[in-house]
Amino acid sequence: MPRAVVTGGAGFLGSHLVDRLLAEGYEVIVLDNLITGSVENIVHLAGNERFRFIKQDVTEYLYIDGAVDIVFHFASPASPVDFVTKPIQILKVNALGTHKTLGLAKAKGARYVLASTSEVYGDPLVHPQTEDYTGNVNPVGVRGAYDEGKRFAEAMTIAYHRHHALDTRIVRIFNTFGERMRLDDGRMIPNFIGQALRGEPITVYGDGRQTRSLCYVSDLIEGIWRLAQLPDYHEPVNIGNPDERTVIEIAQLIKSLAQSSSEIVFRPLFSPDEPRRRKPDITRARQLLGWEPQVSIEEGLRRTIDYFRARLSSP
Repeated sequence: MPRAVVTGGAGFLGSHLVDRLLAEGYEVIVLDNLITGSVENIVHLAGNERFRFIKQDVTEYLYIDGAVDIVFHFASPASPVDFVTKPIQILKVNALGTHKTLGLAKAKGARYVLASTSEVYGDPLVHPQTEDYTGNVNPVGVRGAYDEGKRFAEAMTIAYHRHHALDTRIVRIFNTFGERMRLDDGRMIPNFIGQALRGEPITVYGDGRQTRSLCYVSDLIEGIWRLAQLPDYHEPVNIGNPDERTVIEIAQLIKSLAQSSSEIVFRPLFSPDEPRRRKPDITRARQLLGWEPQVSIEEGLRRTIDYFRARLSSP
């Protein structure tokens, strides 16, 4: 039975990845300090003898008994709210945590998959963003802890591949949404949906003309799974949905799908470094993985709205 370690496995993306690994026949060990993750995301796995949860900060010494075939490093706060409230933790998990998990993979002779981000491109001057674009990032801006933390994590991951011949993968994740996002996440989709369902004003930061490309979580996990299985490829791969929409379009769509009477209001930008346009070039994923998104933004939002509606109505 193959054995996987998933850091951040109680988080939004990590918990969906854990479900996929278990479905593929893996034994899975989750490491998570629950700083942004939640046991609610993995409580359905209680009693599964192929699943084990260890509450641990992965910036500290890691010990896993027995063999490990693959390590997925998905631990890191990732929302704009976290950039302000948890910048040190973000930098530590992407520097020290990456170092510790790479060391674990090296010691076990395991494959290593790093969850990187489209934020490594910063506020891009190239559109859409290809993997060979090196970015436009402000290291001392509000977003710098996350952007530079992930850029450092990529640099360390490829260094372990080149210097230690470690079998590594780097996935650059674009905006993803779906069930198990935190209601207080601070990102656009849970903000808009929560406000729409509560009948509160839907707050758009800036003029709403900035763009995002939203990928539903099941599509993202499929892309990550395919990349993890791909033999002998170590360069970054964009995984995201190239269906580009303006923020105001997304707000209006959520308002309509939620059948909400909320008004849409505008607030100053969260950060002057906020990306104005965001769209992945997924040519590499199409060619290498035979992957592209299958779930439309509309269908994904319907499922996500249903999830949040159930959460808000529960005691």
